[in-house]
Amino acid sequence: MAWLSLLLFLPWFLLLGSLYWLFPRQPRSTRRRLFDAITLALAFALSIVSMLWGHHIGLAQPGAGPIWPQVLAVLYAYGAFLAALVLALLLRPRWLER
Repeated sequence: MAWLSLLLFLPWFLLLGSLYWLFPRQPRSTRRRLFDAITLALAFALSIVSMLWGHHIGLAQPGAGPIWPQVLAVLYAYGAFLAALVLALLLRPRWLER
């Protein structure tokens, strides 16, 4: 059931990843495409790890209710994906200056 959160958020991750990839439109160099591809792959991997971690923590909460593991998994996955993209947005100009 932990993978349900990824399935539900996959369209949103695709939308956010597409916006990250497309904007700003210039400069569009090979270095930028490489940086963006690595960033998106890393953000997706981090969201999977965080999702599994959040689901595990949610299962350890005995009185929280049956839906809590899925809610926590979604929150952790979304937070990790956004954190990776925001960090990449801050680091991308430095990477392109090299």
